[in-house]
Amino acid sequence: MISVLVVDDSVVVRRLIVDALGEAPGIQVVGTAANGLLAQAKIDQLKPDVITMDIEMPEMDGIEAVRELRKRHTQLPVIMFSTLSAAGATATLEALSAGATDYVTKPSNVGSVQESIAAVREQLVPRIQALGGRRRPPAAAPPRGPAPAAGARPGAVPARPGLPPASAARPGAGAPPPPGARPAAPRRAPGGRIDILAIGSSTGGPDALTKVLLGLPADLPVPVVITQHMPPVFTKMFAERLDRATPLKVVEAGDGMELTAGTVYIAPGDRHLVFNRKGTATLTQLSNAPQENSCRPAVDVMFRSVAALYGGTAFAAILTGMGQDGRGGAKVLRDAGCEILAQDEASSVVWGMPGAVVGAGLADEVLPLDRIAAALLNRVRVGRSAAVAR
Repeated sequence: MISVLVVDDSVVVRRLIVDALGEAPGIQVVGTAANGLLAQAKIDQLKPDVITMDIEMPEMDGIEAVRELRKRHTQLPVIMFSTLSAAGATATLEALSAGATDYVTKPSNVGSVQESIAAVREQLVPRIQALGGRRRPPAAAPPRGPAPAAGARPGAVPARPGLPPASAARPGAGAPPPPGARPAAPRRAPGGRIDILAIGSSTGGPDALTKVLLGLPADLPVPVVITQHMPPVFTKMFAERLDRATPLKVVEAGDGMELTAGTVYIAPGDRHLVFNRKGTATLTQLSNAPQENSCRPAVDVMFRSVAALYGGTAFAAILTGMGQDGRGGAKVLRDAGCEILAQDEASSVVWGMPGAVVGAGLADEVLPLDRIAAALLNRVRVGRSAAVAR
């Protein structure tokens, strides 16, 4: 049974969350608190597995509560409860930077209390189950080809908030794949020119993407396209935050933007990001096509579009995230001759998306988060050096 502490200054919202979780199997609300200060004492008393946390509260708001909590409980998952607004997005991103694990948005424009309860349940229950009741999956399948020397380095990787420490999934030549894993698909020999980086992420993605982009230089010779599962408004605020914090130019993608080197394009909330060619230019295109994997934007949609236009000159990375979005697109990329990197289990908040890619035998490398930027940069530069040398 996963125990949950609900922290919100509104009696109505507390009741809403309690009712939403009341019928969820395997989940039990063990207590509530009206602000972050009261929550600190109840955490020690009730020892919950997961906390839901409002942002705007008296005495101690959600952001400060997360900062205080992380001083004593580095692993405890905290899910922020945010409004779908610019102010809510800004505060939520600040809370994630402070150590919150994930977030959901409060229901708006719903017709009844029962619809509100259903909307909250749909968002919260999968996250609580993934973060509070997750079981360690089987060992990762090895990448194809010889493992890089750095990747063979033994040792544990520090866990992200919400996960216990665990040994990293390390590449290892000759190790058997996990049960059910598909054999590796053939691909071209590594070392060719890379013209675009494509990255997919979800739960834990804002922090992971920030760390990856901080490791890439402003003169990166290729564009970067990203699908991060986020609602409208949030993606714009996130892009602006990354633009200020990282060396690269970061924008929320719009219709008809030409992809340029050194610029990062983030799929906007509720729109798929795809691409088309106009002469020698590659342009962004936003799509209202149906959700895939219950997501819009979806990583699969973006990956398929990248594969169609770039073929084997693309390089993809799949980072921390809940669910399996990205696995189908990774298969299309693989068939097109692309190389794929997956974040390892120990450094992922949830090893759903990268785990699905690894389990399907589609990852060339499985690396901890702190080594992914260097791997991406090295691959881009090595490919270009090899092209120049020829």
